Amino acid sequence: MGQGEPDRRVAVVTGAARGLGAATARLLAHRGLRLALVGRELASLRHVAAGLPTEAICIEADVTDKAALRGAADSIQARLGEASVVVANAGIAAAGPFALSEPALFDRVIDVNLLGSANTARAFLPHLERTRGYYLQIASTAAFGSAPYMSAYCASKAGVESFAQALRAEVQPAGVSVGIAYLHWTGTDMIGGLDEHPVLHALRTHQPAPARRVHSADRVADWLVRGISNRAGSIYAPPWLRLAQPLRPLFPAIVARIARRSLASLPAAELHSTTGVLGAGGRADWQAHHPAPPPPPVRPPQC
Repeated sequence: MGQGEPDRRVAVVTGAARGLGAATARLLAHRGLRLALVGRELASLRHVAAGLPTEAICIEADVTDKAALRGAADSIQARLGEASVVVANAGIAAAGPFALSEPALFDRVIDVNLLGSANTARAFLPHLERTRGYYLQIASTAAFGSAPYMSAYCASKAGVESFAQALRAEVQPAGVSVGIAYLHWTGTDMIGGLDEHPVLHALRTHQPAPARRVHSADRVADWLVRGISNRAGSIYAPPWLRLAQPLRPLFPAIVARIARRSLASLPAAELHSTTGVLGAGGRADWQAHHPAPPPPPVRPPQC
């Protein structure tokens, strides 16, 4: 997939309506790949597709819906051909204390991020086995060490890392490569208003200087597409995260210490007031499944 000539293969990107998914789709299209954009918001998908320089189709599908993803895979095969690249990017996040958060929201984060990734792989593995293709699982540094008040997101990202590692060993004999992308602070609407969100702001500002930097979706997409070109087993965004891998046994204790120090000064009421789904994409997903807004967080009794 070199810069000099177009690549007419087919790439599937889930969660392609905005943010990192849209940015990755644009860069893949500029490399000449034809795109299948999969997501919940059809109008937004069409807006992304309209700006691509190569052929693109839009498929409205929920990654938690196995039948819809099977139908998407069949439709893509009929309209574009079999996928050679699949980017499992769809994901949502929620913040707040586990004990006081809406249980259905915790479940939804796990369903979209972990089970949705498995559903995506299941639907498109027949394509990838025939094309000897590449599957990229979007994970996170949340898999390195889990931050408090982000329990569902951290659990889901640790889960997708483990899932992708197991899948890699299973499909390698069939010629399918599996990559895992470890993302740090990425400038999408998932962390929009980062400096106004007390938990995210506190966790970020107490990290070492290089780890505090927020990288644009376009910059992160560039790292991803370079990794896709090389069928990389691991992609780090930013690349210096590769140096952190040998230190991973230490990360849970390090993250816990940073979290205790950064969150200790925040009033409980402020922590509770920011409980809920993060970002426009997450809100759209939640509202599609729960037309009524989630109930307000339960306040602890005052002594």
